[in-house]
Amino acid sequence: MNHLDQLENKSIHIIREAYASFKNLGMLWSIGKDSTVLLWLARKAFFGHVPIPLIHIDTSYKIPEMIEYRDNLALKWSLDMIYGTNEEALSAKQTYPDGNSTRLQCCKDLKADALKNTLNGEWKRYRMNHNTRVYDVDHSTEAYTGVIVGVRADEEGSRSKERYFSPRNQHNDWAISEQPPEFWNQYKTDFAPGTHVRIHPLLDWTELDIWEYIEREKIEMVSLYFDQGTGRRYRSLGCYPCTSPVESTASNVQEIIEELKNGKFANIAERSGREQDKEDGGGLEDLRKDGYM
Repeated sequence: MNHLDQLENKSIHIIREAYASFKNLGMLWSIGKDSTVLLWLARKAFFGHVPIPLIHIDTSYKIPEMIEYRDNLALKWSLDMIYGTNEEALSAKQTYPDGNSTRLQCCKDLKADALKNTLNGEWKRYRMNHNTRVYDVDHSTEAYTGVIVGVRADEEGSRSKERYFSPRNQHNDWAISEQPPEFWNQYKTDFAPGTHVRIHPLLDWTELDIWEYIEREKIEMVSLYFDQGTGRRYRSLGCYPCTSPVESTASNVQEIIEELKNGKFANIAERSGREQDKEDGGGLEDLRKDGYM
């Protein structure tokens, strides 16, 4: 097996282990490259079918191409989609830049709080009927005991402190010092009642691994990752008020791979276009302790 085969096999094993171990399991799909590779791996793990609901936290500030890509792929692959949103914060204009919120507070309200409450079943959740593309209210209030996330250790400092099976308390709060050891591919999957577990099948993947796998598997990506003739493209995707493209003429997957191999971004963080990271001094650990992705 080559390097990508080894990564793929380990990730599929972790996805299947999570499915077998947790009664109520969801999978986050942010529409970005990592979570879309994760979705592809889940389809492989279950032979083309995804028996796990996909959860997308919609801030209402996503770039329109992302939402179009999401809806088209959900329809094409018959995905069970659930959408979580913080309607109260949006109505009260607790947002950036439309309201009086800072970027980090906006992230907490529209992402961290929306995610926690969606996973806990405390707020309305919306489920798409893909035959009519109409959103129906999901009245289930049962909390998810586990959620699969496309986190990579190399992407941002606090993510390197995660485990493959990373427990949170009943409020989705993350105690870094209480993470279980994971030696020799042995994973702890039994936790005390009330524990919420984040599962990270992509933890050992790098940005280059992701793009090489996308190239090998011919996975369809949202067009924002590629230069459309402006000399700029997105390297990391988020909300449009806080996400900027990078200078790059890469217009296809192979050209992105060549940029990474040639060291174009060797000294530039992958999330350098995420303004909320800069506002927090380059780290998101406190926000992630409170439930952020």
